[in-house]
Amino acid sequence: MNELTIELRAESKIPLYEQIYAFIKEDIQSGKIMCGEKLPSTRALAKHLEVSRSTVELAYEQLLSEGFIESEPCRGFFAAQIEELYHFKPMQAREEKKDDCEKYRYDFTPNGVDLKSFPYNAWRKLSKDILIDDRTELFCSGNPQGEYGFRNAVCNYLYQARGVNCTPGQVIIGAGSDYLFMLLSMILGTSRKIAFEDPTYKQAYRLAGSLSYERIPIPMDKNGMQVDKLSQTDADIAYVTPSHQYPTGIVMPIRRRMELLKWAGEKEGRYIVEDDYDSEFRYKGKPIPALQGYDAEGKVIYLGTFSKSIAPAIRLSYMVLPEPLLDIYHERHSFVNSTVSKVDQLIVQRFLEEGFYERHLNRMRALYKSRHDVLIEALRPFHGICRISGEHAGVHLLLAFEGDVREEELIRRAKERGVRVYGLSDYRLCKSAADRPTVLLGYANLSEGQIKDAVSILTQIWI
Repeated sequence: MNELTIELRAESKIPLYEQIYAFIKEDIQSGKIMCGEKLPSTRALAKHLEVSRSTVELAYEQLLSEGFIESEPCRGFFAAQIEELYHFKPMQAREEKKDDCEKYRYDFTPNGVDLKSFPYNAWRKLSKDILIDDRTELFCSGNPQGEYGFRNAVCNYLYQARGVNCTPGQVIIGAGSDYLFMLLSMILGTSRKIAFEDPTYKQAYRLAGSLSYERIPIPMDKNGMQVDKLSQTDADIAYVTPSHQYPTGIVMPIRRRMELLKWAGEKEGRYIVEDDYDSEFRYKGKPIPALQGYDAEGKVIYLGTFSKSIAPAIRLSYMVLPEPLLDIYHERHSFVNSTVSKVDQLIVQRFLEEGFYERHLNRMRALYKSRHDVLIEALRPFHGICRISGEHAGVHLLLAFEGDVREEELIRRAKERGVRVYGLSDYRLCKSAADRPTVLLGYANLSEGQIKDAVSILTQIWI
């Protein structure tokens, strides 16, 4: 080996033994040092490089441990056969999708959450209180359904706030609605046919498809999913968002809810999945009680989450199973471990029980209501050219335009001025030429000033 190929940099922050190791490794990988070629002894190389022998020994030990060189007693060190060794190659930067890296001045995402209002002080206090003592039981495997105390707190909250009738034994805690949907597919089996509202929550629709379910789109009217159209299909599961339909914002009235429950009760094995994703935010009248509260025959599977009301990263959702499905869960699937840590469950349990959640919701309702009102006021110039809907609940509303303007054109014009808006067509399952061009405007993560500025731009380019 030619020792002069190693050029050490004494001023470098990289230790000398690592520099020696890297040089020899690179020469072996590139073929400059051939398989079986003898390396200089540690003494000879240390003398040539004017470093301590221990420095060279450290480099050789690392090369030995990774298989780049071999040691033979009384003979010395030799380059190893490396064809079968895994070789990390520098990766070229991948070209990102254009839409992912584009920057917008204003983003009216309908999925926004105001993270600046996260209850940091309360969260820190509860976390500190829970972890202040050494409690080894917090880090043991917990109940597969979730910790009993937390499930009990969820039951109390759901009964008071949503009119949901359940016991802690019916509640299953999971890390996000996607996980709970996958667990539900294990319980129901994949031979089912699921009916979805059209337009719909695309994440659930895609997930059902990936789980091999046959999916059936059902059109909607002003009251939600059309049950008469549902009855004409052979679907046995109906996935609905009755308290605030996503994305149209329709609130399903009591008569339609009763029709849906009647459909479920007409045949054994029919169920309704009620996704109650953002029922906490309502600006006109009282919150509509959950469909599950009217269910007397065990036909409603209730899904809820804290992602919208606290923060998406909490990844804490819950599912309330009717008794018949609960029996199947216990018989066949209760071996599936909980996906939420006991510490996180205990924090949110205390957050609920000690009134922090109620105060946080009241604060967020007031904040979103203020932004909602600013947006409605800023949109006054649009009253002659579009119909505004979905404004009574949630954190987004819709603008349905009159005339022959195209939805894609509206989105393009906004994009050119740095404003991101979202088309309703992205949520439609069955698209039609008769569909009115409609855009969604979410306001949760925009300040009042940003809303005014963004709508001012939209006014200039859309009117």
